[in-house]
Amino acid sequence: MARLNIKKLWRPSTHESGPAKKITPEQELRRSVLACLLWESQFYEDGVEIAGRIRELVPQVDGARVAGLAVEARGAMKLRHAPLLLVREMARHASHRSLVASTLVRVIQRADELAEFVAIYWAEGRAPLSGQVKKGLAAAFPKFDEYALAKYDRVGPVRLRDVLFLSHAKPRDEAQAALWKGLIDGTLATPDTWEVALSAGGDKRASWERLLAERKLGALALLRNLRNMKDAGVSESLVFEALAGMKTDRVLPFRFIAAARHAPQWEEALGAAMFRSVEGREKLRGHTALVVDVSGSMLTALSGRSEMQRTDAAYGLAILLREIADKVTLYTFSDDLKQVPARRGFALRDALDQSQPHGSTQLGQSLAKIREQYDRVIVITDEQAHDRVPAPKGRGYMINVASYRNGVGYGPWTHIDGWSEAVVEYIRELERSGAV
Repeated sequence: MARLNIKKLWRPSTHESGPAKKITPEQELRRSVLACLLWESQFYEDGVEIAGRIRELVPQVDGARVAGLAVEARGAMKLRHAPLLLVREMARHASHRSLVASTLVRVIQRADELAEFVAIYWAEGRAPLSGQVKKGLAAAFPKFDEYALAKYDRVGPVRLRDVLFLSHAKPRDEAQAALWKGLIDGTLATPDTWEVALSAGGDKRASWERLLAERKLGALALLRNLRNMKDAGVSESLVFEALAGMKTDRVLPFRFIAAARHAPQWEEALGAAMFRSVEGREKLRGHTALVVDVSGSMLTALSGRSEMQRTDAAYGLAILLREIADKVTLYTFSDDLKQVPARRGFALRDALDQSQPHGSTQLGQSLAKIREQYDRVIVITDEQAHDRVPAPKGRGYMINVASYRNGVGYGPWTHIDGWSEAVVEYIRELERSGAV
């Protein structure tokens, strides 16, 4: 007969059965949120499972910490739905409720997020909005001008006019009162955006060429639509002029990598723009070892609607570090550790991607094989290692690009959940302040 009166020890593990670190609810909430494209399934976990874990963790974490995380997720990490869910969950709990209005007004940075938040609030059935929610929505509404309101007043279960009525927002002056009346009546001026121009049903080539000639496309819209322009037969000279003139100061290399996958014939022009994007950045002093995860799970798209892969983020960081680090040694790992020649730009992307087969995640044994001395080691991975991960030999940074429950980069490692243009600046400031 089996004994039941025995002590059972639970040890967290990765999805590949490697030993993971037991972390606090706050750490678990951070890793679930900051690399999260909410409700999108990932390689190992369902998006709904991730959202459910966020709901469970919010009441276990101090309200001010949750509020700060929501602001960080929206501001530094450029996430949209996860911070809205955090605020919605804060509204459920008395210990967090007093911070809802002030957090909501900071998290809502685009006009459509007003309606999106109410849709999330009503996801489990219509219920009256709390006083704090109404206050936050009312404070956020005056942020947006006619262009923003018209652009994002989309047909859906919740319209912007619905939010206006529900929140009882008060206009600042007569001009804003007239603007909101136009929103209610549906008489706002139609904005001249690429979405509007392309949905009008006219000639796509003519529409794209007009938008390019009039400089109506921002950098990200330009990069995301290169394939559509190619398919429409847009003049190459106009595309080259747009790429040469685009503002690149806030565009990181991974955006160019994703664009080049679908418009390879324009890779040379994309490469020139990519190098402009990393010019003039402050140097990262000392010797950096960058270790890039190229296992099979890293080939997963960042979301169901995105054509950008986790490897794009990893290869983009490698390209950036190659340009701004005093010295960088590049490795990939999957079934084994491979050193990669320090090429530049798209040539480095190709070297990383072709360095070895996209197999398993042997992170521990790969790190143990690095013999070279370095000032810091940066690992970019989804953390689903098969094996135990040793301590770094110097400063160690584990950048997590997935939202899975368990991970490995804690203890002696500085753990960074998610990735954005702030990653390198964050590392530089940590070292400058002596925090690591």
